[in-house]
Amino acid sequence: MSDTLDDDLYRRTKALLEPGDIQLNGLIVHTDLGSDEDLEMHELTVELNDAIAEHAGKGETYIYAGNDDTNFASNQFHGLTLEDDEFVWECQQLLREGTFDIVFYYEADADQDALVADVEERGYRVTSVLGD
Repeated sequence: MSDTLDDDLYRRTKALLEPGDIQLNGLIVHTDLGSDEDLEMHELTVELNDAIAEHAGKGETYIYAGNDDTNFASNQFHGLTLEDDEFVWECQQLLREGTFDIVFYYEADADQDALVADVEERGYRVTSVLGD
């Protein structure tokens, strides 16, 4: 697993994994994509949706953007199962110092080590964040 690339972002992500209804783990994907690369951000989110769903054993998923929901922020998305709209992951695309970091949260029973290795093998810099 990669070393923590941004301590502040790591701490903020870790805080969001605090115990709630379900135990969560996280993944920060550091990109070189800028604010003018919307299509590439979309393609990356779709690619990572597939990876997370596979390692979480959730089956087929779709990405919900929440455009019709006032509880969603811009650049916030959910991965939900096709079968019954079950939660698979949530992400936020954060523009930091000119490039995007994507922060994903998902149930802790996903194979964290395999997921991180998979995303790294795809050529992305990753920070793993484990919930308690």
